[in-house]
Amino acid sequence: MQPDASPSSFDPELLDAAIAFARAHECPWPREPAADASAWGVHHEDPPPYNRLRGPVHARGPQGGVVWQGGREIAAWGEPERADLTFSIAKTYLALLAGIAQRDGLLPDEHRPVAEQLPGIGFDDTAHNRAITWAMLLEQTSEWEGSCFGLPDQVERWRKVSNDPRPAGGPKGGARPLQAPGSYWEYNDVRINQLALALLHLFRRPLPELFLHEILAPLGGGAGFAWRGYDDAWLELPGVGRVQSVPGGTHWGGGVSIGARDQARIGRLLLDGGAHQGRQILPRAWVEKLQTPCAVAPFYGRLVWLNRDGRAFPGASTQSYFMVGAGGHYTWIEPALEAVVVLRWLDGAHAPGVMSRLSRALAG
Repeated sequence: MQPDASPSSFDPELLDAAIAFARAHECPWPREPAADASAWGVHHEDPPPYNRLRGPVHARGPQGGVVWQGGREIAAWGEPERADLTFSIAKTYLALLAGIAQRDGLLPDEHRPVAEQLPGIGFDDTAHNRAITWAMLLEQTSEWEGSCFGLPDQVERWRKVSNDPRPAGGPKGGARPLQAPGSYWEYNDVRINQLALALLHLFRRPLPELFLHEILAPLGGGAGFAWRGYDDAWLELPGVGRVQSVPGGTHWGGGVSIGARDQARIGRLLLDGGAHQGRQILPRAWVEKLQTPCAVAPFYGRLVWLNRDGRAFPGASTQSYFMVGAGGHYTWIEPALEAVVVLRWLDGAHAPGVMSRLSRALAG
């Protein structure tokens, strides 16, 4: 990506200190997943028999990151070109693909029930599921009920994640009564995987191929990128052949491996309203919808985390929004400072301290 004419306003000394603070607080997970299975990943928190990996994982790099401001990279540390797993940041990548579908006329109305477009894939089996729209899936309010590649949605009911400001409501995997679609927010990886399956059927092309060719390659990225599915997540797509459905994260293995610089490229695309070098890759209106607070969960947009109250991500502006993944992964889009910050393998307990220091540095 070519630098813009606009200058950066950062304070070099404060930026160096913020980076040093981040590097001193690496995620405590082992760098090799097999070194201590109980300390790596999030699958071991699930009730059996779902507390196991179902797809491939790989060793990780050190704590690292990339900072862009004013259209150019002003800092990078760790191994920014290393394609590392990025866990639930892949959720936002599904939302970007949905934006591509709308751009190309495949998804003209995201408020239309999925079952009307895609019968026979798990949305038309009950009256409850038939009411679910694409927008509900993107906001995590669908309350979809069923199993996706052997994983029942119930295993993720009552899930509590760190950026959810609400108290835990019950034991993870408990039989929480379902609410009407669109009326209840829940962070649920099985429902995200069902969204990925729906997008595969909508595009009739493998999602990793689409993401590479429609988003990463036009930005000048894609080296080392991979998006892997579970070992048994294969299906026959009529007229296409055997394809793998991919998950929106690495909860049970698989997921996106990508470099920090490519993540910064994606963040800059969003900062620029979906445009890159004069080409509108994502509809500007879609990028704005990503940041629109969910009516029943105003801390969340469309598969991104918001900071409208300034408390969810202390140190960041109320305009900022985030892609977040387990293991300490953040892509921070900061319009107030014309900046994009990527943080990899950061101890989440120290994320507020890192973000506050970076904000002060970038403000100059």
